[in-house]
Amino acid sequence: MHFDLADLRIFVHVAEECSLTAGAQRVHLSTAAVSTRIKALEHQLNNRLFYRSSQGVELTPAGDHLLRHARLILRQVERVKSDFSGYANGAMGHLRIFANTTAVIEFMPEVLADFLATRPGVTVDLQERLTSDIIRGVLDGTADMGVLGIMVGIEVPPRLKTLPFSRDRLVLATPLDHPLTERQEVTFEDALDFPHVALHEGSTLFHFLKTKALELGKQLPVRIQVFGFESACRMIEAGVGVGILPESCALRYQQNMRLGVRHLSDAWAYRERSILVRQEGVLPGCAQELLDTIVARKQVLQPKLSHSA
Repeated sequence: MHFDLADLRIFVHVAEECSLTAGAQRVHLSTAAVSTRIKALEHQLNNRLFYRSSQGVELTPAGDHLLRHARLILRQVERVKSDFSGYANGAMGHLRIFANTTAVIEFMPEVLADFLATRPGVTVDLQERLTSDIIRGVLDGTADMGVLGIMVGIEVPPRLKTLPFSRDRLVLATPLDHPLTERQEVTFEDALDFPHVALHEGSTLFHFLKTKALELGKQLPVRIQVFGFESACRMIEAGVGVGILPESCALRYQQNMRLGVRHLSDAWAYRERSILVRQEGVLPGCAQELLDTIVARKQVLQPKLSHSA
């Protein structure tokens, strides 16, 4: 069976756009030409790939299966081109990384700044994603690697390799005069009695906390949502509410803000910061170097645990 890479690219574009016309525009072909190429691919595979309607197209189960393979194949082709072009023009490659909010804001900027400073030919596409999207992205080849905090209850598929590099935990940040600062031990359920300063809707932490509140039969009492941990800490310091934050973040801002920080006694508050890669995949050279860099910095990235208020 012979696959034309151009046909696979056309198929992926149509699948992502859910439209033959929009997919055709992305590859600069006519809709009729794209339709013919898709039908030829279906004939070759002896499977229908799309359901067609007046509203557009929708993947069949066979089409969904092919999409996962097609993305992996095309990503691998990009890596081959990138690796070999490096010998000719000094370029070392391109990385796509999916990471959760903590990684994007807290430690990846510093890690990437040091890494890229000595590798002028490397480019990076760092995208903030939910944990489920990170796992799915690495699994289907959309991303080269994922960086996230793995909490209790999160299952990683066996086709992925998990490489822990540091630990963190979630804490409750409060104004200094808040009644919870007087307690030696605080649970998440205790915190649900007070208004919360939360991160934006697209953050992994916000979705995780909403789920944990629902498991207790309660709603997360959100008073205000913000973009970024610094904004959250300033709102908490001002008395708008309390907030659940990574300890490394809370302790950093506590140095310059009037914040109380209390550990949560819930077992799920502990998180293993990890890198996700595919078990069977071979990382491009620059990706392996970045992975090695992060693992080598694990002592620097490890937060200093504190019980201070």
